[in-house]
Amino acid sequence: MQQYKTILFDLDGTLTDSAPGILNSVRYACGKMGLDVPGEATLRRFLGPPLPSSFRDYLHLNEADVDRAVAAFREYYPDKGIFENEVYPGIPELLRDLKRAGKTVVMATSKPEVFAKRIMEHFALVDCFDAICGATIDETRTDKGDVIAYALETAHIADRQRTVMVGDREHDVKGALRNGLPCIGAVYGYGSAEELTEAGAVALAGTVEELRTLLLG
Repeated sequence: MQQYKTILFDLDGTLTDSAPGILNSVRYACGKMGLDVPGEATLRRFLGPPLPSSFRDYLHLNEADVDRAVAAFREYYPDKGIFENEVYPGIPELLRDLKRAGKTVVMATSKPEVFAKRIMEHFALVDCFDAICGATIDETRTDKGDVIAYALETAHIADRQRTVMVGDREHDVKGALRNGLPCIGAVYGYGSAEELTEAGAVALAGTVEELRTLLLG
């Protein structure tokens, strides 16, 4: 495995297990709109993709109802759901060791940037990142490819040959490929090995320790 100089990380399912807060926020949004709460399998499909597309694709809402659902989600998430969340064991140590090794560490998440920063502040991990980049709150930047492009620009990353994305869903892999980057699939997150491999992941990490080996040797 190539020694990478710059590592871009997804957030949900890669650095933290944020499923409880996200799924509770979806349940709240459904209740607020008078919708039946979908089954667990459908709910878990919300983990990873941009929120508007999830409401559109998985609950088959029209654009007006997508906007209402996102607004309802954000009634619950900023004060409650955002902290129904845990950092995966070993991640803080990995992030700090990457920085000690002289790596550039950047977050690239489809979660709104303001929420991503609050989460990292909550877990005292802000200092582990050279930049924390995410989606816009007004949904003008949610596509993972666009977020990664924004992160590369924000962090002034010119050498893409030594840059890698780490993420747990196909959107991370495809977004990385759109920007000429390889992607390591975090199988310990919310996506399957099959999903990540089919999307084009260059390698898979079944555990945080395996990810450490891929990134630090």
